[in-house]
Amino acid sequence: MNGVSGRMGYRQHLVRSILAIREQGGVLLSDGTRVQVEPILVGRSEAKLAELAARHDIEHYTTNLDEALADPRWEIYSDFLVTSARSAAIRKAIAAGKAIYTEKPTAESFEESLELARLASEAGIKNGVVHDKLYLPGLQKLKRLIDSGFFGEILSVRGEFGYWVFEGDWQPAQRPSWNYRSEDGGGIVVDMFPHWSYVLENLFGRVESVYARTATHIPTRVDENGDAYAATADDSAYAVFELEGGIVAQLNSSWVVRVNRDELVEFQVDGTLGSAVVGLFGAKVQPRVATPKPVWNPDLADSHDYSSDWMELPTNDVFENGFKTQWEQFIRHVVEDAPHEYDFLAGARGMLLAEAGLESSRTGRRIDLAPLDESALMSPEPEGAEVTDAAPDAASDHSSSVLSPAGV
Repeated sequence: MNGVSGRMGYRQHLVRSILAIREQGGVLLSDGTRVQVEPILVGRSEAKLAELAARHDIEHYTTNLDEALADPRWEIYSDFLVTSARSAAIRKAIAAGKAIYTEKPTAESFEESLELARLASEAGIKNGVVHDKLYLPGLQKLKRLIDSGFFGEILSVRGEFGYWVFEGDWQPAQRPSWNYRSEDGGGIVVDMFPHWSYVLENLFGRVESVYARTATHIPTRVDENGDAYAATADDSAYAVFELEGGIVAQLNSSWVVRVNRDELVEFQVDGTLGSAVVGLFGAKVQPRVATPKPVWNPDLADSHDYSSDWMELPTNDVFENGFKTQWEQFIRHVVEDAPHEYDFLAGARGMLLAEAGLESSRTGRRIDLAPLDESALMSPEPEGAEVTDAAPDAASDHSSSVLSPAGV
């Protein structure tokens, strides 16, 4: 486990996933037996690793990644490093023949993400990328609604994600300073568009195009040492995604928004037979037969309580931590070849969408996305992504471009 001293690596992957799995006696396999997990902590600071190991009764830790990868006892390499350090470490793990499970984005660019997917495919190793949002209770309830046909024809998706991250002067920031420096792999597009890629793809359909506008609303922040620095990465992104089947998704992502909603992320899905609003945990619905009939009249105050027209869905299942659930799925994939479709290629699709969003913001164009499937792994050498001019969109003043992996 490389990078467990960081916030996400420690809290979600070590404590709430691997140690929780160890505490429950391992991962239950399809034949009724269990396979136990044993972590080795890897990082740069031996003192930090020793403190974590002592706190959680972990026997193994090291500052030497190469030695850990060379040791056959450790079958899975997991990566929670900062994005800028991830690719080099993953390449070492691929060369060592380890199964790999990593945070996203898998690399700093789509080209490199696709190359890692190709290298892993050529090496024949099992690989997985964190898709934690799909395991949230709210999104699992949404998946159930979709599968049941509740919505009829789905028309649109609207999402709001974000919260106010303090600038770091009079209140410490809740996120590390590298998140706001593009040279260190920061930016909300690179952070969130890979999430939106797999959420939209797995719930509603492939993303066929994106039109985005990014912004760095707060240009100067204060780092962990109390020093002011220039924020060179985007802190907000406003995007429209067109999905296969004609669904339109509009998603706002921001670290400079004050929350006026029930949860830090909410999605509203509207369909011909009903609508739903879901968050991290909650889900409420409004079927067609119970939809009110508003009448627009700006001259009179509207006393109708629209929130009372929605029905909260019951929590009929026990939803465990999403990171832990996916860890168990990946371990089953490694041990007994159980399905796990969230691989490096899915991670590359996330970076393709992120780069398309950034390109859209730079050029003012809608960017069309070519499909990225297993055939992309057959190309001998990745040549990256290219943007080519296309005819202007007849419905707007903006032209459209195509972002596609070479050879696809």
